[in-house]
Amino acid sequence: MSRYGELLKTPGVGRIMAAQLTARFPNGMTSLAVLLHIEQVTGSYGAAGLVLAATSVGQAVAGPVTSRWMGVWGMRRVLTVTTVICAAAIAAIALLPMVVAGYMVVGLIAGLSTPPVQSAVRTIYPKMVTSKQLTPLFSLDASLQELIWVLAPVVITVVATQVGTVQALLLVVAILIGGCAWFILSPEVGRVRIPRSRRRLGRVLMKPPVMLATVVGFLLIGACAAVEAGVVATFGHDGIEAGIVLALFAVGSLAGGLSFGHLPIGPWAMARRFAIVTIGMTLAMFSLDVWWMSGTLIIAGAGIAPAFAVLFAMTSVSVKFSETAEAYGWIGTGQLIGAAAGSAVAGFLIDGVGPEGAIAAAAGFAALGTIVAIVFVRGFPDLRGRDSTPIPDTEPVQTIT
Repeated sequence: MSRYGELLKTPGVGRIMAAQLTARFPNGMTSLAVLLHIEQVTGSYGAAGLVLAATSVGQAVAGPVTSRWMGVWGMRRVLTVTTVICAAAIAAIALLPMVVAGYMVVGLIAGLSTPPVQSAVRTIYPKMVTSKQLTPLFSLDASLQELIWVLAPVVITVVATQVGTVQALLLVVAILIGGCAWFILSPEVGRVRIPRSRRRLGRVLMKPPVMLATVVGFLLIGACAAVEAGVVATFGHDGIEAGIVLALFAVGSLAGGLSFGHLPIGPWAMARRFAIVTIGMTLAMFSLDVWWMSGTLIIAGAGIAPAFAVLFAMTSVSVKFSETAEAYGWIGTGQLIGAAAGSAVAGFLIDGVGPEGAIAAAAGFAALGTIVAIVFVRGFPDLRGRDSTPIPDTEPVQTIT
């Protein structure tokens, strides 16, 4: 904890971290808010899954593209335009009555315009701290990120069930606008210039660590999203139990990240951390009792933030600085698609077999992630004793002879 305290004393680190977490908070709320709203409007989790699938298509296309645009037009300009469009699309889903196809079109627009905040801040971090501080910074960020992916659904579930799904979506819009404005106006966003990438779009995915980080992030968030849908379906729209269970899931993740996320990262680190998630979610399948689910999801949560710390560090150390934004764009796309895919798969299983199907889907996502980490262990870099700064960009320099 003392190491994290020193990081937060570094000028600007606390501010930029708080701003980007606020700006990205809607990423953990939107899928579940849309799921609850469309299900309430249409009476079908399957229809809600189709809307989420359309949103995920937009996110898949936009993630690396908008991240790459920041090297061309600058971070502030790209972030401002995408924020305005995304907020308008989500507000339309909340306020305008449409058929399912209409909701899918608007969801696609919302996905296409998702602000690339994660790519921007991951590119800024190496310019704010020393090389020795970067891995602990990624660990701290990974821990606090769980407020997005695990705690945010608690907030949106409570608002949607106790106030209304329209109000829940409008809350997403308000946080999106406020958080992105705070982040965009941060001095660091104006000072750091992302170099224009010299390689064509998608080439960075050819690097094994980037591809592995994208796939593993997809599976990790897919597991979380399926659990969230299963918990909501188990305890219904009117009770507070779902919020309690998801809050304890968040506590487990936050505690795991702060306790273990800073440990040295070797090739087997991802497999070990993903195995913890798999064990907890597998145990959750045996009972839908509120206390059993709470205990097992605390176990599962303990591996989530440490796994994210591995993702961020292995990506940073494997790419050039000019490629970091696009690399994190692909990884962010994987995570966002994972959130939508997990919710969509869980939704169809809830319609077919009940909440048990959603929990089983979550365990399946997690188990597959563990298998990927084991089978492709040689693709994970050994970061023990190394810093996590990106590879410097080099270019020919003219000399006079």
